[in-house]
Amino acid sequence: MKQRTLGTMKVSEIGAGCMTFAGNYNAPVPKEQAIKTIRTAYENGVTFFDTAEVYGPYISEDYLGEALAPFRDQVQIATKFGFAIDGTIALNSRPEHIRKVVEASLKRLRTDHIDLYYQHRVDPAVPIEEVAGALKELIKQGKVLHFGLSEASANTIRRAHAVQPVAAVQSEYSLWTRNVELNGVLDTCQELGIGFVPWSPVGAGFLTGKIDTNTVFDPKTDFRAGFPRLSKEFLKLNMPLVEWLKTYAAKKGATPSQVALTWLLAKGPNIVPIPGTRSEAHLLENLGAQRLQLTAADVLAIDTMLGKYPVFGDRMGEAHMSQIDYTI
Repeated sequence: MKQRTLGTMKVSEIGAGCMTFAGNYNAPVPKEQAIKTIRTAYENGVTFFDTAEVYGPYISEDYLGEALAPFRDQVQIATKFGFAIDGTIALNSRPEHIRKVVEASLKRLRTDHIDLYYQHRVDPAVPIEEVAGALKELIKQGKVLHFGLSEASANTIRRAHAVQPVAAVQSEYSLWTRNVELNGVLDTCQELGIGFVPWSPVGAGFLTGKIDTNTVFDPKTDFRAGFPRLSKEFLKLNMPLVEWLKTYAAKKGATPSQVALTWLLAKGPNIVPIPGTRSEAHLLENLGAQRLQLTAADVLAIDTMLGKYPVFGDRMGEAHMSQIDYTI
């Protein structure tokens, strides 16, 4: 697999998101299945694995640590801090909290360093300069190698970067979530030499073409049940986009997921999408995006078509959207 650079860190151009092993989109998978899928990713060229303490909580980090232990030095692990993990979705990025939780993540990940440590959500109660300062100390200690931000505004990125260079910014970005093209985040990352990591690059499964108006999300196990754009009201209004995507992918001899991922790769050399899946078959399908080539003309044509398909509904529920550091 080709490599790309996030700041100064080299990673595979397609990474692996590890949230779904721990639940959120249905119940957690058995550890054996998660480990097998993670190792299949590595065997097929993936060297960049993304997790967070809050996934589970703690389950995803535990699975990933065990799965990657035999070849830890050949991969880059990204994890995240910033949630209180107290039964709510409250935020906590106080420096003393960061210093505490990094030790727990290191233990679960079975490693002495975290390659990329993201603030999971910007905490309005803690100045970003204090957060960046705490990461600067962890980097000096060798416990963390690179600093990242998730769902941060352009202004927050600049303020953090002035204290401690930011290697990567992670935000939702896909064919049907293009906020970062409009709010200055992508431009800021390009200007400052910061990598950009799209999460949910296949639209929480919608852009796979396997979700339709009969799909039901279990509110007890699948937090997509609270995503307005996947609600019964709006899902039918959003289907024309994915129907067009299916037709376009067929013309390219690819799957909808592969087009969605290749489109992101074509958007800039600093972009590294991290599709997540519980299934080895879907994993291999996603990695097949490397074989698809989209020209600049192809990307322009896709962008033009996207303008014909408005997206209805917010990308996440109100509680989660309230923790996003920008409004566009």
